[in-house]
This record gives sequence, structure tokens and C-alpha cells, in this order.
Amino acid sequence: MEAYRINIVGLSNKVHHFNYEVGTEFFKEYGTDLISDGSFLVEVTLDKRETFMEADFKIKGNANVICDRSLDPFEYPINATRKIVFKYGDHDEEVTDEIQIINRETAWLEIGQYIYEFIVLSIPLKKLHPRYKDEADQDDDAVGKIIYSSDPGNDDKGDDDDTDPRWSILKKLK
Repeated sequence: MEAYRINIVGLSNKVHHFNYEVGTEFFKEYGTDLISDGSFLVEVTLDKRETFMEADFKIKGNANVICDRSLDPFEYPINATRKIVFKYGDHDEEVTDEIQIINRETAWLEIGQYIYEFIVLSIPLKKLHPRYKDEADQDDDAVGKIIYSSDPGNDDKGDDDDTDPRWSILKKLK
């Protein structure tokens, strides 16, 4: 989409600001696999220098997603900031997630794909409706806890008479 292209050849070496409103048409163009709708305000600050450009993305808005548990639609708020450094080189290459090498002859910088990726990366893998928030917190508390089968709270009989004496010695270390 041409609306998300920046003509970098015509820009002077200073800080430039670009503002975008992202909606349904944007997601139809860039992908509807994870997000099919939403409303976002995107502010891009592009600091162009002689050998590189630094782009700061500030994304704020709501993504319309589907709850994984109840299949109910809900709005997930997103407030994200990301940074990418574009260095000039002889060929196009992605060095890291934050550093891109672009050809010196590149005339346009397509930022729409970056905006889409930053929005998608801001949505958690497990999408739960806000009414399940308390249950999700309880699930998170249970993760990583070790439950010992010899704990009296987990023992159906409650007596330790049949326990191997070696385990008794180890219990004293707790």
C-alpha cells in the first residue's frame, strides 16, 4: 500500500514525523490470520542520518480478537513502542530484529509490514476475554509449582507409616 511508503531519497538528514491511522483495510492488505480488525494510531519518528536511519514506532489502539476459551470477540488494548535501525549497504539483509541493511539505491521504505508485525507481536499467544482474567492469574500462579506426592495435603491416607525411612530423612531437609 502506497500510504505506508516513505520516500527516503527526498528526505533531508534530520528527524521526520509520520502519523497513520490503521484499520480494517490495513489488515485486509497485510494479513488477517491473527488480526482481522482493529483501530490504531501509529506515530513513526524517522531520524535520517548519513549512513543509517533510525525509526521509532509508537502504536496505540485496540485489536479485535477472538477469545481462545469462549470464542467471544473482544477488544485487546495495545500500547507498543519499537525501534528499527536501517543501515545502508550493498544488499538487503535482516541482521537482527532491530537492524536491517537496505541497499543504497533504495528509494522507498515500506513500513506497513513492520507496523503489522509489531501489532501482531503485541498480542499474547493465549487470548482470553477480560472476564477470565482472574482465572488466568490463578493458572499463572500454578505454573512452576512443584507438588510432592508425599505432602500430607496431597496424601489420601494422611499417614506416613508406610513411607520408606530414606524419604523420612530427606523430608527433614525441607
